[in-house]
Order: sequence, then structure tokens, then C-alpha cells
Amino acid sequence: MDWRPWLTRWSEEWIGCTEPDELDPEVVRDGWLGFDPATPEAVAAAEERLGTRLPPSYREFLLTTDGWRDAGIFVWRMRGTSDLGWVRDLEPYWQDWDEPVEEEEESDGGDGPISRGLLISLETDAGILYLDPGDVDENGEWAAYSLFSWRAAPPERFPSFVALMEDLYAEFHQMRRPEGATRDSWAAKVDQARRDALAGDVDGAEAVLAQAENFGHVRATVLRAQMLLLLGRAYDAEQLLRRLLHPSFTPDGFLSDPLFTEEFLPLLFVEHRQASSPNRNSILQTAIGSDPELVVLVAEYQARLRRSEARPDYGNPEFTELVRAALERHASDPDALWRAVGDALPHWRPRSTDHIAPVVLLTEPVLAETLTPERGRALLSRPRGDR
Repeated sequence: MDWRPWLTRWSEEWIGCTEPDELDPEVVRDGWLGFDPATPEAVAAAEERLGTRLPPSYREFLLTTDGWRDAGIFVWRMRGTSDLGWVRDLEPYWQDWDEPVEEEEESDGGDGPISRGLLISLETDAGILYLDPGDVDENGEWAAYSLFSWRAAPPERFPSFVALMEDLYAEFHQMRRPEGATRDSWAAKVDQARRDALAGDVDGAEAVLAQAENFGHVRATVLRAQMLLLLGRAYDAEQLLRRLLHPSFTPDGFLSDPLFTEEFLPLLFVEHRQASSPNRNSILQTAIGSDPELVVLVAEYQARLRRSEARPDYGNPEFTELVRAALERHASDPDALWRAVGDALPHWRPRSTDHIAPVVLLTEPVLAETLTPERGRALLSRPRGDR
């Protein structure tokens, strides 16, 4: 990690999306969330006091800035060389979060990652950041952890201090969505991932979209939900749809896009019929009370379902007719049916810009019931939409 350029960009983006009166005067003056670099002597003194050599990436970080402000949304200040210390000494109550250690570990001292951890956070929202000297990789990097009590989850492990900082940076982007080079870069990557998905690159496109989601790119969520549905990862896809229908998250124009009205909405009706119960709300039940536009769309779709002449629409007419023919011929043979649908896919066309897969197929019971990850992957691997 070349810390200075990256931390400079982080500083510029944070300052650009924050009111000046919320920033320390020196941050506004210097355009820098950090502090002066630690001297090599200060780092050496801290290592002598702690009785260990610090991991390489964290040493270089301190030699770039002796501490840091606003590391993500929930970490307001990180420690520097003068106040580094062990969790057990500085904030011992966090040791209660340690997992029970194995018997053979107890014979060597019995400390868990938190008890033996190096505390690197100073001011946070009910959490800590720490490094584990008992979990070291071949490059001398210590595993890094974040732990926040309000998340009601175990500590999250990262392979290094760099990986932890990258996650905190992504969290900042996800929640504040600052303008700048980072956001522009991810927008370009999402657009390329869309093209790659249409060309049949399943794993590459899905991986990029997952990363872009971490940086708050809503378009990546729209695209990735379609892939997860056909990969048989229904639960994950439904979580993304819940997010897309949350008022604070719904993209502009999403509810009026044919991708939603003709693909996602029919699927949400199916999910509603299957999931609605006295003890659980469907995705539509959860979302409909907060969006008048969605209320209208649901009513319109219900009216369409009541019309006896309504027939399933799987997309453009040519593709729809081929799918209907496949269902008539192969309804009792799932393998043949999915092969026929795959053969029809070159004739499929997107309904709108961000439409990358015919997920409405899954409203057909025989297709939904016989979808396997392998069949879905085979479908997504076929180039489509003029690709």
C-alpha cells in the first residue's frame, strides 16, 4: 500500500461531502484527515514499549500519519504511536466477546484474539478496531478485526490492516456516496460488468458487482439481483430486492422501469404468495406502506392478473413464443425444458438498459421448481441481448 496518495483521496472525498463546521479546523486548512507522520524513532519506541515489532502495513501507515480521523462512519479517531496498547490493558471489558479457546491453546496462555489484540482505535461508536499478533501471515501481516456491540455479531476478521482500512473506506462510500474519482471509477466498472454479464461472464461480472455494492453503487444491486435469482441464490436475491424497495435506497426511475414492472414485480407477487403468513411479511407487504407509487403499480398488476386473457410475457415477442413452445413440449422433462430455454436465449432482448437476464422466467412454476444453480449458470453463460 502506497498510503499517502490513497489517504489523500480519502481526505478529499470526506471533506467534500462534510459541512465545514463538522470538521477540525486543521483538517479544513490542510485538506488531510491524518496527522504528521510518526518518526522512525517514535515507531521504534512504541514497539519497544509493546514488546513486539508492528506488522509492515501498519508500520508504514504510522510513518505516513501518526493516527487518523474518521475511518469510516463509526470510527472517529484512531490511535497513534503514543497511545497504542493492548485491549486487555486499555479496554479490558471487550475481552468478554472472545470466543472460548481450545484446550491446547490454554496451555500456551489461553488468550483469544481480543485479549491479545493490539487496540488501534481511540474514539468509536461502541466498537473497537484491533490487530491480532497471534494470527500472522507469510508477509508478517497480522489479522485485523472490527467489533461493534450494536451489530450483535462476532468480530469481523480481515487478513491485514490494509484490508480493514479498505473495508472502512468502502463503508464510507456506501453510506455517504461522495463524488470523485473513486465513485467514477466504480461506475465505469459496473458498466463494464453489465456488458460482461451479457457476454456470459458469470463469475467475473458477479464479483465486480458485489464489490461495487460495498461502495454503495445501487445500479450494481439492480444488476446483481438478476444474476443471483438465476443462480438459485433466492435468499440473497430477495435481500437485495428488499433493499431496492427501501425508500432511502430505491434508484430514481426504478419503479417505472420495465425491468421492475415486467420482471421483478411478477416475481414479488410469487414471493408474496409463498412467503406471506401471520408471522412474516413478504417483500411487498414490507415495502408497500411507504411508497404510493408502489401501491398503484401493485393494483395495476393485480388487475392484469384478473384478466382471463392475460398470458405470461417472458420478454420480447420472439423470445416469449419460443419459451411458450418449450413449456408445451417439455413441461415434464426439466432437462429438455431448460435446454430449450437456453437455445431460445439468443433471441432474448433486454427490456431496458439494466436488464441483463430474463428473471421473469421464474414466475413459471415448472421453471422455478426445477431451477438448479447449474441450470441457472448455464443460462447466464450464454451470450444474449445482441452480445
